[in-house]
Amino acid sequence: MGMTKGINPAFQHREYLFRRKVFKLFGGAFHVYDTNGDVLFYSEQKAFKLREDFRIYSDESMSQELLSITTPHILDIGATYNVRDATTGEAVGALRRKGLKSIIKDEWVILSKEGQEIGTVAESSMTTALLSRFINLIPQTYVVRANDREVAEIKQHFNPFVLKYTMTISDAGFSIDPRLLIATGILLAGIEHRQK
Repeated sequence: MGMTKGINPAFQHREYLFRRKVFKLFGGAFHVYDTNGDVLFYSEQKAFKLREDFRIYSDESMSQELLSITTPHILDIGATYNVRDATTGEAVGALRRKGLKSIIKDEWVILSKEGQEIGTVAESSMTTALLSRFINLIPQTYVVRANDREVAEIKQHFNPFVLKYTMTISDAGFSIDPRLLIATGILLAGIEHRQK
């Protein structure tokens, strides 16, 4: 667990629940809970911006910003989303959507802060992926892989009214920085649901 040294303990859980805030008129807002139902993170997506901009805070007061997720591109389906630690200013890494491939089955590449590919995120089933394009009520499951093995799974709950995902991290050594995993959950909740 050397990689997690010095990282906020909120990033070191094994399970997270991502939940979209209901009744937010503009932009998006998400809570991230631990297994006890305590809020670990709160994220807001800036409204009316041509470039995606998510901020992740320790809670809804937004007094402590922990991460930022931004893209230099304007409304690009193959955009790269840069993840930065707001407390230290350091680049954590990035997530790049696999453009046209993601129209059929959602796929992302996870990049290190040096820009090297270190993992992937993809819907686990092509059949479910295709069906979810036409029937919005079909829950999706995403698998995060690194070094040819599964390191996390993100499952959407069946709920027609509130978007919810559970992320379960199985990788004991955190081969992918846990801050990138949280950013992955926020991006899936904030971007993928709009593509349907």
